[in-house]
Amino acid sequence: MKHIFKKIFFGDLTVRDYANIRVDSSINEKVFLEIAGNLVDITQIHWPLALHPFIFGVWAKKNGALSGFDKTAAQQMLFKSGSTDIIRPRKGTTARLTLDFFDSIEEQEGTLLLLKIRHAKIYHGHFLKLAFLFFKYYKKPGLSFEQFRSFVAAYSYPRIVRIISFREGGYFNIFPMDLLGEIPGTNKYVFGLRHTNITLSRIIDTKKLVVSECSSENKDAIYELGKHHGGTPPGIDSLPFTLKPTHNYGFYVPSWVDGYREIRVLKTMNLGSHMLLWGESDDIHGLPDPSGHLFHIHFLLYLLQRKTGHDYPLA
Repeated sequence: MKHIFKKIFFGDLTVRDYANIRVDSSINEKVFLEIAGNLVDITQIHWPLALHPFIFGVWAKKNGALSGFDKTAAQQMLFKSGSTDIIRPRKGTTARLTLDFFDSIEEQEGTLLLLKIRHAKIYHGHFLKLAFLFFKYYKKPGLSFEQFRSFVAAYSYPRIVRIISFREGGYFNIFPMDLLGEIPGTNKYVFGLRHTNITLSRIIDTKKLVVSECSSENKDAIYELGKHHGGTPPGIDSLPFTLKPTHNYGFYVPSWVDGYREIRVLKTMNLGSHMLLWGESDDIHGLPDPSGHLFHIHFLLYLLQRKTGHDYPLA
């Protein structure tokens, strides 16, 4: 019976957590925050930064559209799939989150609001289909259906994958991550690193890291680097690609990266499962538009995109 349901719902597709996609031009999805009954477009200024609890960072520019943010009230975040509908922005909503204020980081240019998910609703398909997917493929110790909905919602917007590099003396590490964001109009950057990351304490002590842009053409090498989150990487000569040092820090980055930023960490904050790192660019080298780069979306969004004809090419 389970095989029949899978055939009906997913066809011949292999069910997985996320779809690895390539975005060649613009991103179709939009994200809004409801402020005093009005929907504010936060598509370019929101980022998931922690998973337990699930916390988003939202950038509120000084005197901008989010200046009326009420820290005492629950907030609504809407994810919208497909082409943008300016007249009816609620049309095509794939997920709705209720969030509470968690904390903030104040800067001269604005404020990074940290919002924690209280409740998540997803509209990617019939409840029976969603329940089948969860109980057959995703249910595991510590993951409730509510948490599952939070993951689906957060990855109902494509999350770009970037490479993090660190070096201290003879020690180095290189690994990919997608819980990070660049603050528009500033030189600030925010990262959410797991406490289990073997290099986190060194980054905090030295207050330095490098973040690189990378093409989806290097997907296999990027995911191979994913093993370095919890373990020491092999020697330089053992890596299947060449490295180059960054301009000022001398941190190693793969020779195939499109460009990089050298980041000085200004502040850290414990978010639960992850540590927030707040920093600013010390130096920038060769950063093109991220066309053709690797992104993650949830598998359910990928299915919905295929159905509506708004799907991205798989990487």
